[in-house]
Amino acid sequence: MKIESQHVVSLTYDLYVNQEDGSEALVESATQEQPLTFLYGAGQMLPRFEENLSTLSTGDSFDFKLSAEDAYGEYNDEAVANLPKEMFDGTDMPEVGAVLPLQDNQGNRFQGQVVSVVEDSVIVDLNHPMAGQELHFKGEIINVRPANAEELSHGHAHGPDGLHQH
Repeated sequence: MKIESQHVVSLTYDLYVNQEDGSEALVESATQEQPLTFLYGAGQMLPRFEENLSTLSTGDSFDFKLSAEDAYGEYNDEAVANLPKEMFDGTDMPEVGAVLPLQDNQGNRFQGQVVSVVEDSVIVDLNHPMAGQELHFKGEIINVRPANAEELSHGHAHGPDGLHQH
């Protein structure tokens, strides 16, 4: 079956990013046993990722790259925040490398990674962990099916077979 809007797509993939020496390193995978399953066209995936899958059908292989701009954007030096240590009163001070769930004044939720803890603040990088990186995807479409009514009303897939509950 061909991929179309409002269809559930299950696929395997290996995701590679470039290393400083120019080689590619595998950073993430989805397997036959644990595929990536999503509702195509629902805005859950990177737009260019879906665009590269748009002509494929069950059984097709893919191999494509997304520029940083088409993936998670360029790295933004301005997206590093100094959070006052007082924010962490009553809790353990976060360690370097910890990922913090944060919320802005408008209620938007996002994550930041602690890059350092200094005398009076915790410095957090708000860039996506893969910002500034070209992404190289290789994989195979293992199943395409029409979404069921419940999936369409919820706006997401309920697993490869449509039966997984949440």
